[in-house]
Amino acid sequence: MSPRWEPDPDTRRGNHVTHHLHAHLVFVTRYRREIFNDDMLTRCEEVMRDVCGKFEAELKEFNGEGDHVHLLVHYPPKIALSKLVNSLKGVSSRYLRAEYTSRINHIGTGSAFWAPSYFVGSCGGAPLSIVREYIENQKRPT
Repeated sequence: MSPRWEPDPDTRRGNHVTHHLHAHLVFVTRYRREIFNDDMLTRCEEVMRDVCGKFEAELKEFNGEGDHVHLLVHYPPKIALSKLVNSLKGVSSRYLRAEYTSRINHIGTGSAFWAPSYFVGSCGGAPLSIVREYIENQKRPT
């Protein structure tokens, strides 16, 4: 069978859609405070994995440093990324503040855990130059 027709485990199918959407998300702590330790990052990953599951998304990768986290999320097209991000940041903030109160208060981020902004980048698939060339080379009817 041609490789074109081999099933790709990352390509999902619904009733009316076939999709392969991945986003790279980066969340920074308020004032870029070095809050995270290994234990907090592990708990943050658990919470974010659970939130993604409720959105029918999948957290493919997670890691971070003292002041930020990186996520690779595989998500369906019916999800607005802004809603997913809002939930990821809100739920993780509530859980981490409740479970690590003394550490967070000692470091001092004020009333917010995360900075209000975030980074999102689409990823996966062919480079833009290849997609652009593919679209340009379609056989347009005359």
